[in-house]
Amino acid sequence: MSDKAAFSREAPQIGGVHFARTGGSFYPYLLAIFVGILLISNIGATKLIEFGPLITDGGVFLFPLTYVIGDIISEIYGWKAARRAIFTGFAMSILAAFTFYLVQISPAADAYENQDAFESVLGFFPRIVLASVLGYLVGQLLNAYVLVKIKQRTKEKYLWARLLGSTVVGEFADTLVFCTVAFYGIVTGAEFLNYVLVGYLYKTLLEVFLLPISYPVIKAIKRREPTYLGN
Repeated sequence: MSDKAAFSREAPQIGGVHFARTGGSFYPYLLAIFVGILLISNIGATKLIEFGPLITDGGVFLFPLTYVIGDIISEIYGWKAARRAIFTGFAMSILAAFTFYLVQISPAADAYENQDAFESVLGFFPRIVLASVLGYLVGQLLNAYVLVKIKQRTKEKYLWARLLGSTVVGEFADTLVFCTVAFYGIVTGAEFLNYVLVGYLYKTLLEVFLLPISYPVIKAIKRREPTYLGN
C-alpha cells in the first residue's frame, strides 16, 4: 500500500469528497498568512480612500487575499479546517482591538506627542471593530461553506466555479455587513451605494484576476499533501 493510500484513510471525507489532514506541511503556513493579512487589512480599513469618483477603504489592497487564502484552505482541507482558520482570525482580531484599546487609555509619556494621531488610526472605535468582525465572520463562513458544498457536487471538476461562486456570495455578505455597520449614516445616499458596490466589485474581480495564480498554487499543494486524495 502506498503512503498516500495509507494516509488517505485518516483524511477527512465529507459527502464523498476527500480533504487533506491539517497536520500536513502547508496548513500552518496558510493559517499564518491568512491571519496576518486579516490583521493588516483591519488596520488599513480605518481610512477611507478615494480614487476619483470611487470611494473605498484601505483594506482594499490586501483584504481580498483573505478570500483567496480561505478558498485554498477550504478546497484542500475542508470545512472544519476553514472554520478553524476563520475563528483563529476572529480571535486575533479581537485581541488586536483590545490591545490597541489598552495602549490608547494608558497614560502617555511626557515626551510622546502623538496621542491624538494614535487614537485616530489605531484607537478603539467600537463601531469599526464590530463591523469588521461581523463582516469577516459572515463573509468568510459563507465563502467556505459555499465552496465545500459546490465541491461535494463537482468533486475535482470545475475548480473555477467553486472559487468564483464562493467569492461572489462571501464577498457580498462581507462588504454589505461591514459597510452598513461601519459607515451607514456617515457615508450616505449615493456615496454609500458607491462605497458598497465599488468594494464588492473590486474584491470579486480581483479574485477573477488572481485565478491564474490560484489554480497552480492549489494544484501544487494538492500534489504535495500526502493525505489529499482527489476524486
